[in-house]
Amino acid sequence: MPLHWKLVIDCADPHRQAAFWGAALDYTVEDHSTLIARLLAAGAITPDALTETDGHPAWRTLAAVRHPEDPYDPASDTGLGRRLLFQAVPEAEQPKPGKNRLHLDVHPGPGGRAATVARLEALGATVRHEVAEPGGSWTVMADPEGNEFCVH
Repeated sequence: MPLHWKLVIDCADPHRQAAFWGAALDYTVEDHSTLIARLLAAGAITPDALTETDGHPAWRTLAAVRHPEDPYDPASDTGLGRRLLFQAVPEAEQPKPGKNRLHLDVHPGPGGRAATVARLEALGATVRHEVAEPGGSWTVMADPEGNEFCVH
């Protein structure tokens, strides 16, 4: 049986990254406020674990996006399918020393690369460089925290 998985991305600002990648991929930004309210009422968590995002309580160090067509737990809004989880880590505040060891490739479809690159730039991404090889061409970009990804 295949394993369920999520991609966890270390970052400095999980809510900024979730907002960017949610818009970039047209994914749903998870709203954990119902779960948070239940855990606060039960005394299982304290307010110091929280922040406010878009007018609702959110985890201070975590944010996630999920594919809008995948199943999710309605009690927590946690995705059960294709999901990116962003977690704040102190070392993410330092400049990245080199190339990512893992990155996302975005595939907008035939003829859609230029429009997608422009849309992602408007969301806060930057173009690093263009690649043209015998096997194909793509644009290398960086998200708002400098993590590279490719648009094919």
